[in-house]
Amino acid sequence: MVEEQSTEACGRCSMTTVVDAVDANSDDGLRDPFGDDRIEVEESAVRRVSPVAWLQTATARLNAAVQRLAYGQ
Repeated sequence: MVEEQSTEACGRCSMTTVVDAVDANSDDGLRDPFGDDRIEVEESAVRRVSPVAWLQTATARLNAAVQRLAYGQ
């Protein structure tokens, strides 16, 4: 017996939380990223809510501080 899933495989369901978080802080009018054939969210908006982007920024700052300490700059 094979059951069919009622969810979409494209990831639209998982993007809802990110889109809601980004739209909550937006001064622009609401736009529907699901209105077209593909999901489009601006990179800057995704970076605001992405833990990976936060860690990347923290890592870059830590590396810069260690380089200044190591090379006396």
